[in-house]
Amino acid sequence: MKMDNNKKLLMGNEAMGRGLVEAGCTLVSAYPGTPSSEILGAVVASRNAAPAGIHLEWSINEKVAFETALAHSYTGKRAAVIMKQVGLNVAADPFTRSTYLGVKGGFVVVAADDPGPHSSQTEQDTRLFAMFAKAPVFDPSSPAEAREMVAQAFELSEKYELPVILRPTTRICHSRQLISSREPIKLERQADFEKNPGRWVATPAFLTGLHHDLNKKLAAISAEEGLEPVMAIAGHEPDYDHPCLIASGMAFANVFDLLEELDMLDKVDLYQVKIPFPLNKKFCHKIRENYSKILILEETDSVMEMQLAAHHAHGRLSAHVPGQGELTPDIIYAILLDFFALSRPEAETGAPPARGRRPSLCPGCPHRASFFAIKKTFPKGIFPSDIGCYTLGMNLGAVDTCHCMGACISQGAGFYHSYAHDGDDYPSIVVTIGDSTFFHAGIPALINAVIQKARIIVTILDNSTTAMTGQQPTPENGILADGSPGNRVFISDIVKACGVGFLREGDPYDLETFSGLLKEADNFSRTEGGVAVIIARHPCLMDKRNPTKHKRVVMTISSDCVGCGICVNQFECPAIMFDEDEKKASIDHTLCVDCGVCEQVCPTGSISKKEGGK
Repeated sequence: MKMDNNKKLLMGNEAMGRGLVEAGCTLVSAYPGTPSSEILGAVVASRNAAPAGIHLEWSINEKVAFETALAHSYTGKRAAVIMKQVGLNVAADPFTRSTYLGVKGGFVVVAADDPGPHSSQTEQDTRLFAMFAKAPVFDPSSPAEAREMVAQAFELSEKYELPVILRPTTRICHSRQLISSREPIKLERQADFEKNPGRWVATPAFLTGLHHDLNKKLAAISAEEGLEPVMAIAGHEPDYDHPCLIASGMAFANVFDLLEELDMLDKVDLYQVKIPFPLNKKFCHKIRENYSKILILEETDSVMEMQLAAHHAHGRLSAHVPGQGELTPDIIYAILLDFFALSRPEAETGAPPARGRRPSLCPGCPHRASFFAIKKTFPKGIFPSDIGCYTLGMNLGAVDTCHCMGACISQGAGFYHSYAHDGDDYPSIVVTIGDSTFFHAGIPALINAVIQKARIIVTILDNSTTAMTGQQPTPENGILADGSPGNRVFISDIVKACGVGFLREGDPYDLETFSGLLKEADNFSRTEGGVAVIIARHPCLMDKRNPTKHKRVVMTISSDCVGCGICVNQFECPAIMFDEDEKKASIDHTLCVDCGVCEQVCPTGSISKKEGGK
């Protein structure tokens, strides 16, 4: 591939997206999730450079995305699937079987991890999942390296006919680096699926043999000299008394910079591991035999440490490295001081940083109105919810549980059956789930709740977009990943097909009417005995593609405000401020979007339409 000397400052996700196009990938499927969301968008931006064309899709969930890309690779073409680390849980079923059956064309699984975590419900390590599934995994330490590893992963995948994981972390995904683009390769491949039931169908009788072949492939990968970890800088021969540092991913980038600052790069042997699983066997033997002092830095679990199996190594298993959390420069710095027995500088003193305002739903967010109505209508209710920006409904007291995508409906049913076991005096159970999440994992749970006669209210918060991860379209939009029109699938049609006996739609901006729908739904559940569904429809105000504009209503707060704080504490609108000295509320019109809902919230009528306002 020819290099373009015109370098561009690319985010890690953009670099990987460009890398997929450059490597001759002809299908990319994904489900959005921070920190991976921008990768598919970067592929869309470069799709015209793909000489053979490329199919792109936001799939309904990660399992479907994985299976679609996997079948593409069966035909001999290159495919990739993109998700965040918890998305791999959703795709676990096809993923764990795919290593046994293998692939034909290169198949790369981009699974972005979130050490910290910054925006995830778990801090899991995909490298550990790779060990469990027996899939090779690349661990980049920079955006440029992540782009390079895309091509390397495809090559390794095709050499051994295995799915290969590329595992960037949040800091790699969202940091930026000057990167030269390459001319995409054209592989000239025609789809050619070779039927082989013993492999592609693989009943249990075949699996032991396939497992044996898989183990042989991993052993061969772990013996490849070209994949062996190397010293970061040329140094002397390994010395048993010389300190040895082993790192991968962002931890390697951080420790390299810190050793440079400490003027210690030439005093230690620093190894970068680009493939933490399977860890090179020759390398493991060399480290165990030649070093008495070893420090292993990796995020987030002990993948390399377990494979190295050196009893004298310092790492997460030995508790010399914290067993959880991101390995930030500050944390690595403290670890290095302990490892090298260096004196610590005196702690800096000063005033503690000021606390900021807690995360809140955007001004004018329709979810805020939905939650306010739910909490006001059912003050003693139970409110299971789900993954999305609407999880912030917890601030309004209208979210009691949040587990994983789609779990809210199942949990709502579980709560009902528990309370119903004690008698008919059960609390109202109002489930909230986003439109994208409903398509992703809510449908099976809704069917099950209907079958099991769960008397719950399911409120589908339909803001016409996947808001939290960057405004990706939902199936109801009928928009494909590249912006072209697709077929629309309507939530209401699916709800009816699931057997729901009560379905209503309403705009949560109209609090009184929406509250009436909630009461009607509750009455249905208790008298008719079943699931009631309300679709709360109002578009996300942050979505630029949304053509629907709400009627703007300029509001003002009069001087007779009694300072009850409901608009600030229970409605929690970021555009409403509260003066603790004056005990009065005021509107910050630089934040206000003029939705007018606050007028319905104020119990004293102190918030009203501004005279002459539109």
